[in-house]
Amino acid sequence: MSQRIDYSKASPEGNRAFANVYACVQNSSLPKALIDLVYLRVSQINGCAYCIDVHSRDLLKHGMAVEKLVLVPVWQEGGELFSARERVALR
Repeated sequence: MSQRIDYSKASPEGNRAFANVYACVQNSSLPKALIDLVYLRVSQINGCAYCIDVHSRDLLKHGMAVEKLVLVPVWQEGGELFSARERVALR
């Protein structure tokens, strides 16, 4: 396994900017489930197992069906399982 970069040390200013964006998204009027769905997809694309675990658990805790959760990596093939709003957010 390769060692990960400590972004807070490598780019403190960038890390602060990322934290500000995260806070803005969390405080927005977007539904928490939609935010977590996007976070999960980003984590899958980035290959972060820890983040995938955290966001998957959050989605399950908030009522997402396991059948839907396992199809997030192939959401384009999920048909009507994903709402129009979710499909737009996942693009």
